[in-house]
Amino acid sequence: MDAAGRQIVFVNLAHVFTHYGLLILATAVLAMVVQDAQGFGGLYGPILALGTGMFVFYGLGSLPMGWLAERFGRPRLMAAFFLGTGGAMALAGLAPGPVSLALALALMGAFSAIYHPIGTAMLVDAAGARVGRAMGLNGVFGNLGVATAPVVTAAVAAGLGWRWAFIIPGLLCFLAGLVYLREGAVDAAKAKAASRPFPEIPREVVRRAVIVLLSLAAVGGFIFNAFTLLLPKLIEERLAGSPDLLPVVGMLAFLVTLCGGATQFTVGRIIDRSTLKRVFMPLAFVQMPGLALLSVLEGWPVLLVGGLLAAAIFGQVTVNETMTARYVAPALRTKLYSIRFFVGFLGAAAASPVVAWLHQSTGGQGAVLAVMSVFAGITIVCALFFPNRREELEPELWAKSLPPRAVPAAAE
Repeated sequence: MDAAGRQIVFVNLAHVFTHYGLLILATAVLAMVVQDAQGFGGLYGPILALGTGMFVFYGLGSLPMGWLAERFGRPRLMAAFFLGTGGAMALAGLAPGPVSLALALALMGAFSAIYHPIGTAMLVDAAGARVGRAMGLNGVFGNLGVATAPVVTAAVAAGLGWRWAFIIPGLLCFLAGLVYLREGAVDAAKAKAASRPFPEIPREVVRRAVIVLLSLAAVGGFIFNAFTLLLPKLIEERLAGSPDLLPVVGMLAFLVTLCGGATQFTVGRIIDRSTLKRVFMPLAFVQMPGLALLSVLEGWPVLLVGGLLAAAIFGQVTVNETMTARYVAPALRTKLYSIRFFVGFLGAAAASPVVAWLHQSTGGQGAVLAVMSVFAGITIVCALFFPNRREELEPELWAKSLPPRAVPAAAE
């Protein structure tokens, strides 16, 4: 395996830890209300809201990453991700009360903000011509973190206590950072990408793609984060019926999320042979009616519809990641990824307090799902507006679509 290949391995591993760490609280809270009611209040909504700062810093922190990458280099930032995220995760498990837990989670969110703008840009550079496949596989690793977070957290919290559900993955993430430092990873993928010419794309086409991309970031960030946050509690309310069945809740949430991971891998392979809009459209049209239906379902049908929604929501992530790779030149990708994930994580940050507040106000997850279905309607509009150009698959054709004397937007 060459240096670029090893870089992809660490980027994929970082994707696991990113999404795993952000979702520990969503399941650990079910144990905290029982095991540590005196120290943390014993109420689901207020404890879950302690994660708000984590998602706020997760979003805000992504904005300066393009500038930091130019100043310190992408490999150093990836090392800081592993060490900082792992250390903060372990600190969360040692928190004596709500304030210290909220601070530790906020610190973890700040270090986790490194991954998406930096890791995704490094992955695209290393992937070569098969960006869709690399993105799909990377999405599988990310969803492995999403899917295993509830089941592993539930098992560890039930067996060892909720604190170890933070400490154990934190130590593993920190250890991965030490291995990364020992590897002496360099940004070999950047040099590899520089050797490949990027086509000149008309300004109006790039502008249209970027508008859709940023709009999707805000809406999709809210839907993705709200769905993954509410899933364990939704399953507990609609199927398990008791906090004592925590391992069962975790396993069912794992099975639902697994549908999303499988879809991302499939979508990634399809994208390399199809325009993005053709893949995007069916994924967008599933979400609005699916979320509306899930808001009223009870019993085992929740798992079926939940799995279908996970497939659509997570599959769309792979499409969104590839949009930047196809329409934005390598020199601008890290900066655009920083802006895009900043916008997206603002939507994601809103999910935690919205889920907590609506659940406490209505006593269930139906209202949250109804709000999400409205946001999913915006996703449909974005899918309709996105360009559908065969030049995506044959980049040499972009030159024919340039107007005379036009300055290509991708080359600016």
